[in-house]
Amino acid sequence: MTTQTTVDRRPIRKLLVANRGEIAERVIRSARALDIATVAVHSDPDADALFVAAADEAVLLPGATSAETYLRADLIIEAALATGADAIHPGYGFLSENAGFARDCAEAGLVFVGPPVEAIEAMGSKIAAKELMAKAGVPVLPGATIDDADEVDAHAVTAMADDIGYPLLVKAAFGGGGRGMRIVRDAGEVVEAVTGARREAASAFGNGTVFLERYVENPRHVEVQIFGDTHGTVVHLFERECSIQRRYQKIIEEAPSPAVDDALREQLGEAAVAAGAAIGYTGAGTVEFVMAPNGEFFFLEVNTRLQVEHPVTEEITGLDLVALQLQVAEGEPLPVEVREARITGHAVEARLYAEDPAADYLPGSGTLHRFRIPELPGVRVDTGVRDGSVIGTHYDPMLAKVIAYGRTRGAAVRKLARALAEAQIHGLVTNRDLLVAILREAEFCAGATDTGYLTRHDPATLARTPGERTLSVHALAAAIAGQSGRRAGARVQRAVPTGWRNVASAPQQAEYRAGDAHIYLTYRFTRDGLRAHVNDEPLTGVEVIAARSDLVDLRVGGVRRTVHVHAVGDTVYCDSVLGGTTFVEQPRLPEPGTDVAPGSLLAPMPGTVVRVVAEQGRQVDAGAVIVVFEAMKMEHSVRAPVPGIVAALSVQVGQTVESGEVVAVIAEEEA
Repeated sequence: MTTQTTVDRRPIRKLLVANRGEIAERVIRSARALDIATVAVHSDPDADALFVAAADEAVLLPGATSAETYLRADLIIEAALATGADAIHPGYGFLSENAGFARDCAEAGLVFVGPPVEAIEAMGSKIAAKELMAKAGVPVLPGATIDDADEVDAHAVTAMADDIGYPLLVKAAFGGGGRGMRIVRDAGEVVEAVTGARREAASAFGNGTVFLERYVENPRHVEVQIFGDTHGTVVHLFERECSIQRRYQKIIEEAPSPAVDDALREQLGEAAVAAGAAIGYTGAGTVEFVMAPNGEFFFLEVNTRLQVEHPVTEEITGLDLVALQLQVAEGEPLPVEVREARITGHAVEARLYAEDPAADYLPGSGTLHRFRIPELPGVRVDTGVRDGSVIGTHYDPMLAKVIAYGRTRGAAVRKLARALAEAQIHGLVTNRDLLVAILREAEFCAGATDTGYLTRHDPATLARTPGERTLSVHALAAAIAGQSGRRAGARVQRAVPTGWRNVASAPQQAEYRAGDAHIYLTYRFTRDGLRAHVNDEPLTGVEVIAARSDLVDLRVGGVRRTVHVHAVGDTVYCDSVLGGTTFVEQPRLPEPGTDVAPGSLLAPMPGTVVRVVAEQGRQVDAGAVIVVFEAMKMEHSVRAPVPGIVAALSVQVGQTVESGEVVAVIAEEEA
């Protein structure tokens, strides 16, 4: 849709990026290509981050939390004015959809690289957005609202839910990312779901308003990229499939959707453009829909910003969406290649997170000792981390987005699976193995995806786990690599072959733990080769072809494999075609007093206690919530693993706990 409008054109000379991590680095990259100088703002923990080094200038925002730094609109605008920036790019998250921030930028004479304030305000409330979209002819789902100031009346809430029908979704009106969201399947769950969603929404977004909406069971999540300019043109750049989600957050996205044909694509595009035109949209935005199995779709929300998954659209259209954002912000009309864009090939993106899928996606923190993703043709990595990066608890735990492009969907999926499978990611538990498993699973490969995918496929069992063969081969490689490193660093007799012993009858020993697995290894080099036993079981046909401290080339059972070994203290990381294994070498003489009391419940990561549910001395059932703490903007529950008595509670509300700290002790019931 195009109308003629007179617009002042204002070149951007210096751009401040009001964000962090991979999106900040991504924006800086496109700005540099347009000869725009860049300014980064950063918190104390991010002082050595990649995006800070990539920018021409950087300004410190003192503090560590988001509230102290990246959410401080006043400090960010001060930084822009102090450095002579004439525009601010908000990235996504933080202040990107904050109408007040956009207004403050305009009042300070700064260009806000995003839609008009009015468009952000129109979409800031999901409730008002639905009403506006319904007037514009965009299909919407039935729903109702519970305002932040309203008391939760159990009877009224239940009646409201009954009118909408089950299942229904309780959702935060201001915010996203899955926070403040609950699925309710019957009347008995409604009040608790509303109360919990309001509390989480108030904590995450400062407003506890929620709305109830009819829930489409296992729909596809399909979104349409729109782009508008200041000359009255709004176009769509096709759809993205975002149905593979955990905790309502996307982890795999692709473009185009395998479920959308040309006719449906036209309908989705028309609805998305109508939505954009209704709010006078400019810049990059996304109109999200839920789509039923019969192809019927309903409006979900408009994200008035660049999306995390924008690279898949870039790959199939050949467009740089960030560069286009900057050009539109300068007052330029959308170029012809945007207005006449076509789909070429297929692209798939995987979000690599520091989290444990087997532990309900518990976020992780710590030092990323190694981060290497193989360079393969058609594979792109958008990241803000590198070897040595510290992943804290203050921000989202996403490490990178890995994107693969191929002529067909199958080619792109296979390419992405290979890149992730060969990645070396050491120091943190990640969702890498889950992503690889999904990409290689038959239902996904057939394009039969929906938001219920990870309900049908248990993440704890879908992801590969190291088998006995992997543990045996990798444990032997770890021991030999360690021995080779010690030999290379020896001050005397370096010429003596590694593993050589004066007493032939005395084997060498090593002991490791890999998760719950215990590996006890004995091995001895003889004139006939290497003899090794793992947990008293012999390994046959063992031959060491080459050995260094970082690589072991060996043959076991007639099969030759190369194992990459990376030791950090007593932790050893092994990667090969068999997968990745993390070993912790066990001390031969452990320090006394290192064990915790039986029944101790430990904090799985650093965080702040927000609720102590249990009472000391009370009986609890298995699975009962004992303590709830907040970390990385999400609530996490510590539950009783077995029925018993709460023998001790060692934390209180507001207390900060460290990973591994004892929060409670459960005295197990005697049989």
